[in-house]
Amino acid sequence: MSAGRKLVVEADGGSRGNPGPAGYGALVRDALTGEVLAEVAESIGHATNNVAEYRGLIAGLAAAAGVDPSARVEVRMDSKLVVEQMSGRWKIKHPDMVPLALEARELAAALGSVSYSWIPRNRNAHADRLANEAMDAAARGEHWTRKVEEAPREPDPPPRPASSTPTTTLLLRHGETPLSIEKRFAGIGDVPLTPQGLAQARAAALALKDRGIDAIVTSPLSRCRDTAAEVAAVTGLEVRVEDGFRETDFGDWEGLTFAEAGKGWPAELKAWLADPEAAPPGGESFAQVSRRVRTALDKLKVRYREQTVLVVSHVTPIKLLVKDALGAPMPSLYRMHLDVAALSSIDWYADGPATLRAFNDTHHLPA
Repeated sequence: MSAGRKLVVEADGGSRGNPGPAGYGALVRDALTGEVLAEVAESIGHATNNVAEYRGLIAGLAAAAGVDPSARVEVRMDSKLVVEQMSGRWKIKHPDMVPLALEARELAAALGSVSYSWIPRNRNAHADRLANEAMDAAARGEHWTRKVEEAPREPDPPPRPASSTPTTTLLLRHGETPLSIEKRFAGIGDVPLTPQGLAQARAAALALKDRGIDAIVTSPLSRCRDTAAEVAAVTGLEVRVEDGFRETDFGDWEGLTFAEAGKGWPAELKAWLADPEAAPPGGESFAQVSRRVRTALDKLKVRYREQTVLVVSHVTPIKLLVKDALGAPMPSLYRMHLDVAALSSIDWYADGPATLRAFNDTHHLPA
């Protein structure tokens, strides 16, 4: 494994009765791709919720060390107690917890780094399911374990030298929609393509047919998926959905014109235009969008290294990618114009700065 790999541990534990029949579950994910690399669960007889939660943490850290002992690890649990105690913000008072916390800290110290985050239970569903299977077994009086580790790997090859071959992203904005015609905020609402928008998608597909595309990645929204489907039809490629490339959530401004938003929320609109951390009411800020777009790009560059990838997306994500490629400040977003069904292109180099090859190219569209 390469040093510094980032992993996520999700862990949970519980008992039926507190104390009662108890068990824990934990898993390890690749932080970049979300792939599950290891799972572990065990029934532990009669114990309290807190003991079971700590046992889940210990098992998760041990599993992470088995994947990559030099990894940077983020632990995610829905136990506020364990997260706060392991983060050093709460004292450990119960004598049963002290040896378990020490064991967890020893395991954490042997890894590259470990941080702890609290998450709500509904975001810890995988570990919760494993823990419940273990508790079910404990309630039946069974000693039950589950351990699934990633397949043994060949020894790491020598480090690869920096490559002069880029990963190329062809960036295609979706075709026309009813909201784009009227210049209304179109965020995460599933707005369909118009007949003209579908024709634009087909024209873009023909222009891309011989561009040597290796993969197609799209926003999950239907206006992008339908645009991507036209390119898939002429290239024979499968379409992969990446949620990180969806449009900004414009919250209460969804479906409104700029003027309508300004009339209803003058102070909020002014703040939104001045500060990338400001969000529309009930929506997300450009800074938030930028973070998820960068994560989506990082995943793409790992999955499709040195390949040409078509990304079908929206105005904001495409502008953010262009901004990052140019090293431009956030206000540059307001100085870019991007037409529907327009093509842009960026080369991302592993050993140097990115290069913007094209922006807002619409030559393929009918006049």
